[in-house]
Amino acid sequence: MIVLKSPQEKFLGALQAVSGIVERRHTLPVLANVLLRKTGNAIEFTTSDLEIQVRTQAEFDGDAGNFSTTVGARKLIDILRTLPADQNVTLSSAQNKLTLTGGKSRFTLQTLPAEDFPLVQEAADFGPAFSVPQKSLKALIAQVHFAMAVHDIRYYLNGILFVAEGKSLTLVATDGHRLALAQATLDVEMPKQEVILPRKTVLELQRLLRDDKEAENAPIEMRFAGNQAKFVFSGMEFVTKLVEGKFPDYNRVIPKNHKNHVTLGRAPLLSSLQRAAILTSEKFKGVRLNFEPGSLRIASSNAEQEEAKEELEVDYGGDAIEIGFNVTYLMDVLANMGQEMVTLSLQDSNSSALFTVPEQSGFKYVVMPMRI
Repeated sequence: MIVLKSPQEKFLGALQAVSGIVERRHTLPVLANVLLRKTGNAIEFTTSDLEIQVRTQAEFDGDAGNFSTTVGARKLIDILRTLPADQNVTLSSAQNKLTLTGGKSRFTLQTLPAEDFPLVQEAADFGPAFSVPQKSLKALIAQVHFAMAVHDIRYYLNGILFVAEGKSLTLVATDGHRLALAQATLDVEMPKQEVILPRKTVLELQRLLRDDKEAENAPIEMRFAGNQAKFVFSGMEFVTKLVEGKFPDYNRVIPKNHKNHVTLGRAPLLSSLQRAAILTSEKFKGVRLNFEPGSLRIASSNAEQEEAKEELEVDYGGDAIEIGFNVTYLMDVLANMGQEMVTLSLQDSNSSALFTVPEQSGFKYVVMPMRI
């Protein structure tokens, strides 16, 4: 049976859309596969890791009739990637194998039965659906994702807190050493929701969400159940488990009354920190920042007694403060911002620092100092 005939580009695009969650090594071999379900000319592509499930559908030429199977997702993608973009490819099925042909190339792949593929059990009762522009959500994720914890024993930190209420959408991430918060005001009223999206879900959404001109106002529809979220956008359906647990009270962490403020260029500060970071030690990524009226001095050193010194002229008239930070935490926030200017608020050398953006009141980044 000819399952599909398609330009390489179209077939590859559908596979790549769903393959981001596929692990190369898995306890269940079938989870390395993509589930193909053909109904007439429409083919549904589904992948799962038991906690996240991604699905998309596309129309292709091929034989009429229904058909379903699973085949190695990464192998199929790797083969298609090496074929020319304008190449027409044919996928056919015979004797529990799929054969992909394109030009004079031919590949025969082993399959596993579609009924062995473990689909995620979707919640019976999702709450009301609401939509926001993809571009808005992608921008909010970009401003906070780097502050998520990685494999923290406090599992609720390995993700993003998603708070919707009224016309306000807030995303918060923290790993205990720093906290990023981004907030947007939307045109639609949203039901009150407060959920924690897992790290893998966040990174996959960031990859899939569009912010190009064509998708300027393309919506993403969201629905939440007790322990699941469902997102529908750009012909995709994305179902994920939520992280259970109590996220820290982020409002208590954000400094309110710091008296020393300096606004400076994001790019020059990032460049200075990147240079200083070269001579920090591998384990101890500390840099010292010295604020004095009119100047900011940045210094780093390592166990080999090498040192880096940078100086920036700044419009600062506050207290003289020497404060240490993990340089990675500073570079992360500056590299993920698009604005030209950034404001840094300080109290003293022992209190956390607050980064904000002059023209965007909804963004806050708190970072704890370190002893150097």
